[in-house]
Amino acid sequence: MTLKEKINADLFQAVKQRKEIERSTLRMLKAAILNREKEKRYRIAKGTMSVPKTEPAFLEKELVAKSELTDEEVIEVIFSEIKKREEAALAFETGKRPELAEKERKEAVILKNYLPELASEEEIRVLAEEAIKEIGAKEMKDMGRVMADLVPKLKGRADNTLVSRVVKELLTAPPR
Repeated sequence: MTLKEKINADLFQAVKQRKEIERSTLRMLKAAILNREKEKRYRIAKGTMSVPKTEPAFLEKELVAKSELTDEEVIEVIFSEIKKREEAALAFETGKRPELAEKERKEAVILKNYLPELASEEEIRVLAEEAIKEIGAKEMKDMGRVMADLVPKLKGRADNTLVSRVVKELLTAPPR
């Protein structure tokens, strides 16, 4: 079962069981996934404009199939939605609206259930140290190369903000 299928099944259950917050959260997630698929379909179609359109129905089906998101891409959407919820919760807190902040946090918790087990900060630190050694990075100007090496290894398992913070700490820390 793909992650997208699991989300759809859970949405169906939330509707049946009348779980309001889960239902609305999963519907928002499903809409975000659909939007990302539409963007992908548009990019694919734009790149294949020179293909003769002999059978539009066939091409449309093929385009829809190619624009289907992989589990990794769905995880990216989930990360994005979680980040939105966390930022909104902070904004509501500063705006003295704790009830809305709490709702956003509950939505973020529901979304986090669909993520794979996240890498711990210690695991990220170990991988970052290996990448720094491998690349021979010594200063902050090497951060881009380190991140380029690290991000694919941690894709879907760590928030890039955390990875970035760990790499900065390691590159700015005095040598041991």
